[in-house]
Amino acid sequence: MTEPATSLRTWLETIDGFGELRSVRGAHWDTELGAIAELSYQRANPKAMLFSDIDGYPSGRVLTGSTGSARRLGHTLNLGDDLDDAGLVAALRGKPSRWAAGAADFPPEVVTASPLLDNVIEGPDVNLLDLPVPRWHAGDGGRYIGTGCLVITSDPETGEINGGCYRMEVVEDGRSATINAVPGKHGAQHTQRWFERHGRAPVVVSFGHHPVLLVTGGTEVPTGISELAYAGAILGQRVPVLTGETGLPIPAAAEVVIEGWLRPDHLQDEGPFGEWTGYYSGKRRPAPAMDIVAMYHRDDPIMLGAPPGKPPHDYSYMRTVMKSAMIEDALVNAGVPGVRKAWAHESGGGRLFIAVSVEPRYAGHARQVGHLTAQLPAAAYMNRFVVVVDEDIDAADLDEVIWAMSTRCDPAKDIDIVPGTWGSKLDPLLVEGAPPFNSRAVIDACRPYDRRSTFPKVSTGDPEYLESVARKWARELA
Repeated sequence: MTEPATSLRTWLETIDGFGELRSVRGAHWDTELGAIAELSYQRANPKAMLFSDIDGYPSGRVLTGSTGSARRLGHTLNLGDDLDDAGLVAALRGKPSRWAAGAADFPPEVVTASPLLDNVIEGPDVNLLDLPVPRWHAGDGGRYIGTGCLVITSDPETGEINGGCYRMEVVEDGRSATINAVPGKHGAQHTQRWFERHGRAPVVVSFGHHPVLLVTGGTEVPTGISELAYAGAILGQRVPVLTGETGLPIPAAAEVVIEGWLRPDHLQDEGPFGEWTGYYSGKRRPAPAMDIVAMYHRDDPIMLGAPPGKPPHDYSYMRTVMKSAMIEDALVNAGVPGVRKAWAHESGGGRLFIAVSVEPRYAGHARQVGHLTAQLPAAAYMNRFVVVVDEDIDAADLDEVIWAMSTRCDPAKDIDIVPGTWGSKLDPLLVEGAPPFNSRAVIDACRPYDRRSTFPKVSTGDPEYLESVARKWARELA
């Protein structure tokens, strides 16, 4: 059988051809695999890592770092195969809104054949620990099969399909896995609606797939648009799906899939887990656990790992680039003039610290941009700081942003604190048992609007002159 569209194996062949794939043999699933991956992220130009011959497992592989470079992410998003960081950002400009608008033209395509069906295991015989599921961090409460997963749910009334990336710990000696969907996310909302109407909720989970599904599942696709259709719009081809026992779509090009049901009375303790904030989140606590009715997998399947942690981590580069494009797109589409760049900094996990550069055109313009950014659907979840800077500041350069904050912001006048906003139970500042609110600061680090013409000039050379000098003295400056 030929490889299906959106095959992870085809993606890997291409990435290997770029020289951006490393093969790692013989690592142990218990923290060693995760430590190798963590060390890789901290290197300059980190590669994707394909782990095989995992200690104790004759088959089964784990991929990490899939979206951790401009070239890999550019290929994943169908933007080009030879992009650098600047080229990727330029290629992404305006794309999120176009993908959202085009998603309706790329509904999933139902198929009946797939290599995924080579191995079908009925619920009572399922053992997730037959796969080399890692314990990623030393402080994790267990082995997490769901890091780069896609959890597929539906709205019981509208049939709307959602795909989210939620952490999943193997429990009950491999017979089940918890799904820890963050309250407020579409997957959690769908599950609650099913519980209220039918007493149980259908769910499908893919554990290995083309990384475009990691991208769509891990970022805020607009409400009402299926992540599978959005992925189709990105790739320019419909995502093939099978129909399983629950009626939910099963990605036909996946490597490993389970399907089943969640029930409000089937809970298992899970956690803690090393989260994207860089801290272990909370204590061990109950979460919904799946009643698995079937598991499907290819021979020698590849699981897509995307373990979070202190930035930089597996998907922090992807989230930074994608969310920056989504935020900038949303501001432009809202009709805000003068926006130059938005950047959701990787050191803040792509969520906590956002900078926006703008050319202020009227009094209050910078504050308007800051407050809009802080509450945009693409940025609202667990944002903590929004900094608005002038057009001469590169919002992606943290040194420049901090310089602008240090020299153009009067803390007594230019910082607005907004309480009671959308936080997260993953917030290390959240007190145990408290509702997950947070506050955020909107920082106006632009030159005062009424002093723009008289504000002290920046003591650096004219950019065009500096460029000409750089050309003239290129050998000496190399």
